Amino acid sequence: MSEAYGFFSAEGKEFTITTPKIPRHWYNYMWNDSYISFCSQVGFGEGFAQDSAGRRIHLISNRNLYVLDVENRNFWTANALPVRKHYRGYQCVHGLGYSEIKLEYQSIQTSFRVFVPEAEKCEIWTVRVKNNRSTACKLKVIPYYKTEIDGPYKPQGYNTGTGFFDESLKSVIGRSFTAFDAGRDAEFFGFLTGDKHITGYDSRKNAFIGTYGEELAPDAVNDGGCTNSECISEKLCFALETTFTLKSGEECEINFIAGIAFHKADIERIKHKFFTADCLQLAFKETKQKFSTQIEGVSIHTPDEKLNFLFNNWLKHQTNMGSRWARVRHNGFRDMTSDCECFSVVNQDLAWERLKRVLKYQYSNGYAPRTFIDGSIRDNHYADNTVWLTFAVSSLLNERGKLSMLEEIVEFNDGSSASVYEHLKRSVDFLWNFRGLHGLIRIWGGDWNDCMNKAGLNGKGVSVWLSIAWYRACKQFAEIARLKEEVQDADQAEIRAAEMREIIDAFGWDGEYYLAAYTDDGKKLGSKECEEGKIFILPQLWAVLSGVSQEGKDQLAMNAVDKYLDRELGTLISWPAYTQNLNDVGIMTQKPTGTQENGGVYLHASAWKLAADCLLKRNEKVQEGLEKILPFNSKWKAKSAEPYILCNSYFPEEAGYRYGTPGQSWRTASGAWLTKAIVYYVYGLQPELEGLRLNPCLPPDWKICSISKKFRNALYHITYEQSKEGVCNNIVDIEINNIAYCSSLLPYHENTTYDVKVILG
Repeated sequence: MSEAYGFFSAEGKEFTITTPKIPRHWYNYMWNDSYISFCSQVGFGEGFAQDSAGRRIHLISNRNLYVLDVENRNFWTANALPVRKHYRGYQCVHGLGYSEIKLEYQSIQTSFRVFVPEAEKCEIWTVRVKNNRSTACKLKVIPYYKTEIDGPYKPQGYNTGTGFFDESLKSVIGRSFTAFDAGRDAEFFGFLTGDKHITGYDSRKNAFIGTYGEELAPDAVNDGGCTNSECISEKLCFALETTFTLKSGEECEINFIAGIAFHKADIERIKHKFFTADCLQLAFKETKQKFSTQIEGVSIHTPDEKLNFLFNNWLKHQTNMGSRWARVRHNGFRDMTSDCECFSVVNQDLAWERLKRVLKYQYSNGYAPRTFIDGSIRDNHYADNTVWLTFAVSSLLNERGKLSMLEEIVEFNDGSSASVYEHLKRSVDFLWNFRGLHGLIRIWGGDWNDCMNKAGLNGKGVSVWLSIAWYRACKQFAEIARLKEEVQDADQAEIRAAEMREIIDAFGWDGEYYLAAYTDDGKKLGSKECEEGKIFILPQLWAVLSGVSQEGKDQLAMNAVDKYLDRELGTLISWPAYTQNLNDVGIMTQKPTGTQENGGVYLHASAWKLAADCLLKRNEKVQEGLEKILPFNSKWKAKSAEPYILCNSYFPEEAGYRYGTPGQSWRTASGAWLTKAIVYYVYGLQPELEGLRLNPCLPPDWKICSISKKFRNALYHITYEQSKEGVCNNIVDIEINNIAYCSSLLPYHENTTYDVKVILG
């Protein structure tokens, strides 16, 4: 279904949406290190700045760009709202770091481009207008954005911002106060400015939109243009007006900046920075180049062209965003840590710098918070946050090959400091000492499953999955300690891991698969004894990923996944879905059946399943899993998701009319983990300190495929060929630069390019 709404460009770097009226907004995200914005196919979206403590300035809560025909008072928007108007030639092009909406209405052709430049707290809007009429026309272009810098509007509430037009700056300005970057309130300014002659402005919402008006038809635009309103203790808005005449066939370009400044002089500086000569064009070019360069470290070629487009551009871009901005609505410690791990297969050095930033929010006792936002650290009682550190550091250590990174000094959130190695040690130690029933690790207010948030609040409930994940982290820490020649730490970690392995085997196994958890009252969750929620997918997958299983239980667990959780749409995260609220489980039981954690097809878990299937060499399942994950693949079930990005979930049959529809896009680890699963597990490019090892598990249909990867200071071009018959799990032959090679561990020398040919049979 989604293919009816657009197409990839020739290289997949852009996705063009061909109608404004699609089932929901399809977004694109744009960001730098201090400002992030998103924009849909009709311009809808938000933009805000954030400081290191998570304090935010919510500059934009919606945007529109009105075009007014002065002679006949007709108006429309260059962003294609309302969608029922008869626009010609509509296209919205989403690219890496920018979006551009193009259309023609009443023979006036417009394009409206939004992007976020590097190193400024702003976004830039470029408007191009062409007169395709046979006669001249006089037009007004009026950019507008709704804002929350003075707080949200509430009836009978207070808004105390001040809005005005600064003649010297040719800018409409909103003045308010924030603790941004300082911890105490200080004056700041939101602004909207342009590079052409300004003929009107508005800073008061009731003047521009109207007391009883609406954004699709503001009173001011209905009445012919801006009202030149100031704002004192009313709701702010930002609108500018530029008036011009175009001859037949003539076109013009107008640029606007919506931004944040802490001194009025900054507005002039920003204007000069982007409105001088070709500076804006250069800034746009640099933005495009930045996002391309940051993700150029790996690329693939498969028989599926759309998968190539998705991976080589958008999945890596999504991973890039998550490693810096987490889930955008908040700054999840676990989210950024895990995304940094995944980004390590793409850009090791940038992932490392970002991971060190996240490490600063860890407690000095080894625990880690759920998130930081609005100037405070919020624990939210989730027990798993700290376990992800070891996975990320281990991945980056193997990718970068630098033991010295373990000695780098990074702060904790109380201002004390320690080496990265010490951060890991305290993390592993904390969870070992945070154990409850049966010696398993406490779930407290939730593990990875945020919505199992009431199972262990009294401190007795435990998580089987988190115990498995900790086992994996402890084993990795033992390896790291051994590399550092910290023999006592390594020995202790191995003893602890062995003990936990026996505990999991004794108390985590339910006879056919692994349990999910025990509640404070000792009730099993994810057990055949349960009426609902009999099986959860995560413990089964992580039993494979961690190597914790004994006596083939990982194979049995995956057989249970096939038996109970596989559907045409994908693999359910739990089954059967809860139909009643259980206060000893959590809010997942309050969600409708088939929704996200409550029995949905959760793509984050599906990407882990892809990895587990690869480790078990289940090639057919790898192919099936990929086909079910990919938003544009309808072999098993048609989906209506955005084709150019991954969403967090699909809704199964239990969700009724939502069957086959997507959950939220972009703000999910699904894209990050699919990126890692494809490189590390499907193609099998698994880094070690000594070099890059090959351990592929390719879909049977990929008879010929390839991958290129920058690994440290070398470049590898690897082509795989599978025999035409049977499942090809074994490496039969390797040639490197046309010379036979006899090891799965590839050679490494700096500044060397390797052409590798691998035959599988």
